[in-house]
Amino acid sequence: MKSASVSTPSNAAKGAPAKPVQPLRHALPNDRWKPLEIVFWLLPVAAYFLFPDYLVLASQIMIVGLFAVSLDLILGYAGIVSLGHAAFFGLGAYAAGLLSVHGWSEPVSGLLIAAAVSGLLGFLASFLVVRGQDLRRLMVTLGVGLMLFEAANKAAFITGGVDGLSGVSMNKLFGVFEFDLYGKTAFWYSFAVLFIVFALLRRLVNSPFGLSLKGIREGARRMPAIGADVNRRLTVAFTIGATVAGIAGALLAQTTQFVGLDSLSFARSAELMIMLVLGGTGRLYGALIGALVFMLAQDYIAGLNPAYWQFWIGLLLIVIVLFARGGILGGGERLLNMIRGSKAGKGGVQ
Repeated sequence: MKSASVSTPSNAAKGAPAKPVQPLRHALPNDRWKPLEIVFWLLPVAAYFLFPDYLVLASQIMIVGLFAVSLDLILGYAGIVSLGHAAFFGLGAYAAGLLSVHGWSEPVSGLLIAAAVSGLLGFLASFLVVRGQDLRRLMVTLGVGLMLFEAANKAAFITGGVDGLSGVSMNKLFGVFEFDLYGKTAFWYSFAVLFIVFALLRRLVNSPFGLSLKGIREGARRMPAIGADVNRRLTVAFTIGATVAGIAGALLAQTTQFVGLDSLSFARSAELMIMLVLGGTGRLYGALIGALVFMLAQDYIAGLNPAYWQFWIGLLLIVIVLFARGGILGGGERLLNMIRGSKAGKGGVQ
């Protein structure tokens, strides 16, 4: 086998020195927006005009979708399994709610403060989380969530306990847009925050840092061999995930003007895991689609049968796991590849 640096016959005949062959470089994933992505983000805009009576539900779907994206970052990309992610969501909600109750009702600054508080807790908890394996991570994250839940329950004089934190009110957004009962301002506010945060995370996961997270997920023991600090990268990913979860919680508190104790509950974390399984992990868009399917199914089925809606959600989850490996996006991708393969086969036969 000839070496790639050997000169070509033409160069040798002319006596010109051989040009060394440049080493191959693997290009980073293309982070340009695809047409299908643009269509996806135009759908909420169309829904605003087509379904004006469901704006409150739509804003809650976007908030829960942002919450699911935060878990997808640490689970789907970094491989950190968490059963207490609601701790950061609830902390962000209570931070924004308490700021409002005590006179700080400006939405954007309250959102940033809540994000910082949740990010700080995520950073502190990461030192316990990233140094363990899956079972230890499960226990640590679950323990953090349960501790915060009980602390909020006992501190009823601050949080309102089981009755929830009432008296939350928001000033006009940018001094112009008032939060109305129809949910118009809440819709655009939630949509803007979701899109901005999603665009930043999309750029992050397509960067060298995002590729290193995938490498850690696939083989954490091999990454130090190429000079990657595994614990540091996991700490950063976990902190960012906690920060985004806090943003989602603060959004919910500001748009609904109420904070319930269930925002810190284990059930909230479990539902989040179901959404990721439905949509598909490690895709970001899978988190959004999973949240959309779960919220719409919950709203529709609960309207038909309020007592047994969880049965049908469980059945849907089993069907997705059995027949659509990788969630809805994974199943759709394989179906599309099968269609393309069959068309290519027919073209080859001809």
